[in-house]
Amino acid sequence: MDTFIQQIINGLVLGSVYALVALGYTMVYGIINLINFAHGEVLMVGALTSWTVVSGLAGMGIPGWLMLLISLMAAVVVCAALNFAIEKIAYRPLRNAPRLAPLITAMGMSLLLQTLAMIIWKPNPKPYPILLPSEPFNVFGAVINTVQILILVTTAVTLTGLMYLVNRTRLGRAMRATAENPRVASLMGVRPDTVISATFIIGAALAALAGVMYAANYGSVQHSMGFLPGLKAFTAAVFGGIGNLAGAMLGGVLLGLIEALGAGYIGAITGGVLGSQYQDIFAFIVLILVLTLRPQGLLGERVADRA
Repeated sequence: MDTFIQQIINGLVLGSVYALVALGYTMVYGIINLINFAHGEVLMVGALTSWTVVSGLAGMGIPGWLMLLISLMAAVVVCAALNFAIEKIAYRPLRNAPRLAPLITAMGMSLLLQTLAMIIWKPNPKPYPILLPSEPFNVFGAVINTVQILILVTTAVTLTGLMYLVNRTRLGRAMRATAENPRVASLMGVRPDTVISATFIIGAALAALAGVMYAANYGSVQHSMGFLPGLKAFTAAVFGGIGNLAGAMLGGVLLGLIEALGAGYIGAITGGVLGSQYQDIFAFIVLILVLTLRPQGLLGERVADRA
């Protein structure tokens, strides 16, 4: 039972990160029907930017929580500017091109960002400093630390705020209108280009938040760290229903739980043949099953909520 509760906690923490990144995928897809495969690299840039700021502030006597907050703000600004530039330079000229063109461009942008990050920050992994108290709390025999609690709380608040933004604000109405029909929305006074740019900026902010939390939880950053979480977050978006906000949230949390529980019990299931290092296979098993049995995802794709 202790192992089960521990893996549930680990799955919720991991699923929270997946959910934040999956929201960026699903928002962009909902607006312009594009899978932004460079989104995982935006997470990586956010984490490395945070590491750079924290390393620069180290030794100044600034409290750890304040350094984390400052580095997060810097990561959000850098990632927002980066994603804005990516949309304007790489994707906007291809908006009316065949679907394969922006897809290949997204993959190329992913490799480009990895290469640039390797040049700027060097390829070796870097330890992320411990900024918050590391003493664990006991929960029914399992443990959870301050960083994991912060991840769960921050994700819940962020997702609630995003749902309010999309469903209750003027920008959210413009996003939903653009997702429904960009041409008609423009006739009603909505500027589709502005809405699309805002969507990329919001998605970048979520990816930066996920990147900083991921780095703080796992204690390491490097230029290739965004590829696998980005791919799993895409799986989560498909799992929940690509283009659906609630589906992205649900898919991220469920995928995190499946992966954590699988890592905890795969050894017992396979008689010791496979260990916890094979936990990544569960994400892709889920992707194959979803695409085969229910390609629209758990919650389907509701056009009115695709923003």
